[in-house]
Amino acid sequence: MKSTEILKQTLHRPFNYPKRPWKFYQEWNEAVFLHGEVNPELITPYLPKGIELEIINGKTWVSLVAFNMNNIGLKNFPKAPYISDFFEINIRVCVVCNNKPSVYFLSMESSKRSSCKVLKRLSKFPYRYSKMKINEANYNSNNTEFNDSFHIKYNLDNLPVKKDKTDLRLTERYAVFQDYKKHIIEYDVHHIEWPMQNISIENLEINYTRFNHLINNKPDKIHYSKGVQVLTWDKIKRKL
Repeated sequence: MKSTEILKQTLHRPFNYPKRPWKFYQEWNEAVFLHGEVNPELITPYLPKGIELEIINGKTWVSLVAFNMNNIGLKNFPKAPYISDFFEINIRVCVVCNNKPSVYFLSMESSKRSSCKVLKRLSKFPYRYSKMKINEANYNSNNTEFNDSFHIKYNLDNLPVKKDKTDLRLTERYAVFQDYKKHIIEYDVHHIEWPMQNISIENLEINYTRFNHLINNKPDKIHYSKGVQVLTWDKIKRKL
């Protein structure tokens, strides 16, 4: 799909995308979303000043998202070799900042060391390297430095997906706010509404030593998508 066609699809967004030109292109493919309800008192200590938890139907949420990151590149330029394609896992919180429903990352992992170094420097996101292996309907990740591991085996079917309001609010997130030194960094993104498939889990093992009190092996909601094409605007820095 061309970027002009992607930009025309906006009815699913909770707020408008920026009027200035977008800068980066990327694809988020074969995405598994595992969402859990969490006591807000457990999440608040992780959030910097100016970023607040979002209440969704009376609850606060943390999500683990595992996917293939593909074809990262600057607008009108070919994708960057060696760093453009990798597997990623992030642990994110639904938050609000600058009146935008958005996400805040507790953790971001990439399957390529080179991608981690470059993207951490450019984006200021908390990327780190983890050893990952993906084949059909299997996702495995291990990080010996942090003693983190993730394994999922799942099945897909083609039955129609019925999204409720909570499903939409957990997945249709179009901004990221992240703290870096004495600033809050803001990114705006845009893509079509996530096309979803039903998913059933055969096996799930999540072990993140630092976050085991926030995520577990019994998610309250599960989603799967074949993927979306993503347009991203350049970052904006705001003082803490």
